[in-house]
Amino acid sequence: MSHRVNDDSSTWETTPPSGDGPAEPTSRFSTSASRASSYEDRSSRSSAYEEEAPEPRFRKKKKKQPFWKELLVIFSVALLLTVVIQTFVARVFVIPSASMETTLHGCTGCVNDKVLVEKITYLFNDPRPGDVIVFRGPPNWTGGQEPPNFVVGTLQDLGSMVNLSEPSGTDFIKRVIAVGGQTVECCDDQGRVMVDGKPLDEPYLNFGGGPRQQEAFEKVTVPAGKLWVMGDNRNNSSDSRKHGDPTPADGAIPISNVVGKARVIVIPVGRWGTISDYNPQTGGK
Repeated sequence: MSHRVNDDSSTWETTPPSGDGPAEPTSRFSTSASRASSYEDRSSRSSAYEEEAPEPRFRKKKKKQPFWKELLVIFSVALLLTVVIQTFVARVFVIPSASMETTLHGCTGCVNDKVLVEKITYLFNDPRPGDVIVFRGPPNWTGGQEPPNFVVGTLQDLGSMVNLSEPSGTDFIKRVIAVGGQTVECCDDQGRVMVDGKPLDEPYLNFGGGPRQQEAFEKVTVPAGKLWVMGDNRNNSSDSRKHGDPTPADGAIPISNVVGKARVIVIPVGRWGTISDYNPQTGGK
């Protein structure tokens, strides 16, 4: 006698042996797990074959870029970095006039100083008395001349650094003497400028070997948000005293026009060094 049970996953058969002995079942069991095992064996052999498959004999080599293209990329990156740094971090300015002699050279017949002006400081603080600053001249300083656009201005600045073009005529460099709300007047019996009635201590002044005597100007209160600036070459400087139009207070320049603080003389090498920011109101403190 035989007995068979079927389902979707297995078959079990029991067949009694011939003869007189007790029936000892023999079985055949087939499952989906067995089929999966068989499939994994075949898959394993297939994967092994793929892993051992030889690499292609010939590979396509990458074409090397021409040298002029590589040079163009390097030049473009360098130019971009220069523009970014000069716009947001620091710039080199040429000093074309003698108004800051002898702190900065801009004399006729000498090598004009080139100074590094950093822009980070005034993102967090306003200029203070004694700082040597570069600023964009307002219309009454430039005679109505507008500053060049960004591209032209950048190229002009780069050219002036290597003496290929003249520096911009709308940028100026002077020393801060007083800030908004302070009163400036000239002078006490020793020829010293006074701020809020107190004489200034200005060891950086240059009178060309002559007597310490300054041209008088009208007493003025600096408007809020503005700076009163003057040159160290005091009698040879067109500064806030000279640009008070229509009123003396209009000679002050807006803080928003400040480009940055002059930190270091970078050229000529023989004059390399930091630029003093001696505070004349507090004796340098």
